[in-house]
Amino acid sequence: MKTSADSDNSSAQVSDDPAQIERSTPGEDGTPRYHQANPESASEEAQQQERDFRKKLNQAAREVISDSIHRKVKLIVHRPDYDQENQQEYVRLSKELMPIVQQLARKTLPYLEHEVTSDFARNRYYGSKFQADSVAYKDYKYFAKKRPPTESPSLVVGLRVDESASMSAFGRLEAAKRAVIAVYEFCQLCHIPVLIYGDTADVSRLEQMSVFAYVDLDKTDATDRFRLMRIQARSNNRDGMALRIMAERLVVCPQQTKLLISISDGQPKALDDYTGSHAVADMQQTIQEYERKGVTFLAAAIGQDKEVISEIYGKERFLDMTNLHEFPAKLVRMIARYL
Repeated sequence: MKTSADSDNSSAQVSDDPAQIERSTPGEDGTPRYHQANPESASEEAQQQERDFRKKLNQAAREVISDSIHRKVKLIVHRPDYDQENQQEYVRLSKELMPIVQQLARKTLPYLEHEVTSDFARNRYYGSKFQADSVAYKDYKYFAKKRPPTESPSLVVGLRVDESASMSAFGRLEAAKRAVIAVYEFCQLCHIPVLIYGDTADVSRLEQMSVFAYVDLDKTDATDRFRLMRIQARSNNRDGMALRIMAERLVVCPQQTKLLISISDGQPKALDDYTGSHAVADMQQTIQEYERKGVTFLAAAIGQDKEVISEIYGKERFLDMTNLHEFPAKLVRMIARYL
């Protein structure tokens, strides 16, 4: 992974010591460039801060579910670490994605700059100015309205990854990783806050719900990209609980648009009776509750249960991502639409 002596500065460099990686910016060819940080960054104090942060995440998540049907579910929020193998996997998967992500970001940034300086807020259901170019999207957001001086366009993205056992089939897991990398890097380039969690259920009797905080809004780090490679196919899935925990995190964000995308290959199923109409009702109730609080939900279906997922979320929130090759770019384009 190290560069040779005659390599230029745009070549990929990965430190032997993961703790020494501070931040990375893509080179002109789309290959990530890595920079050395303070070697003392993995001190005992830093490790204690990480433990304190994990404890904070657990407390917040348990408080969110305390008034829901999941209040008796034994929950643990993990903060996955990473190793050199994860770094190598990230470089392998991101190498072909980065040119596409950079191209999409270059196309998006001028619109974002225009939106920031514009006197009108675009993509509204009603307003004083008709936008003919928006009709092609068929989402009825054809108007622009005068923006108050205090209103600024902004977006925060939450990405939930279903880590159920069925994700191991038909290349879904690697497709999910590629999509997550694309979203993460696109958000970094466009300065969009991003929250990326994975979840599974029924790992053990003492851990009935497992949440994996790969990228968090309150503690960002350039090495988070390597944590993403810890996404795995594990056990069952308790979707409504995961959506509730993440949606609550987005609700308190100051950004104007709060987008929560769920990547899943099937319908919810967890012990003892979280399945069928019971689980569907919980998910739909959660979606309705948090949509009233300003969260927009999208379901990216990557498996054979896409019809069921469409029925659960509603056709207006459904994204058919069964073409796994097109999945990463298609998902990033969808996010750019919300800018």
